[in-house]
Amino acid sequence: MREIARGAEVGPATLYRHFPTKELLVTEAFTDQMRACYVVADEGLADPDPWRGFCLVIEKVCELQARDHGFTAAFMSTYPNAIDFTADRERTLKSIAELARRAKETGHLRADFVLDDLILILMANSGIQATSPAARIAASRRFAALAIQALRASSDASPLPPAARLTPALSTRRRDPDKRTG
Repeated sequence: MREIARGAEVGPATLYRHFPTKELLVTEAFTDQMRACYVVADEGLADPDPWRGFCLVIEKVCELQARDHGFTAAFMSTYPNAIDFTADRERTLKSIAELARRAKETGHLRADFVLDDLILILMANSGIQATSPAARIAASRRFAALAIQALRASSDASPLPPAARLTPALSTRRRDPDKRTG
């Protein structure tokens, strides 16, 4: 806590006044990170070009993940019950699923893309090992670009093997074409 106070250029008493425990401090940092993901999803949805918005989401979320390397995993394993972000996560996933639906309609996103493919990309991105934060971010940007190229619709693209279920089923009233059964 003293190192954090020093880095923030405040006294330890000021830090403890705002965050009496380490858990409250880390929870606030995690909440900020989740908020950044929501903003990215909303920014992608707001783009009039769904493919460009979809690419933006992949690029920015991968970069956010590279910048905060390991933070989410560390937070969730240390404070598993600190916050319940299920509703916020579902809202973000629904936004991205809507964006993917639109990008498919324009013919730019592979027809066989499912939301679990994005989760797989993020899982792979989180495993990037690099010698420095700058190298990790550069590698993440390249990985995102490679992933985007793989997701682009192409007449000569081979069909993908079945997707593994990596996301919880989204609760929607209408049938979502990206939601698989079984």
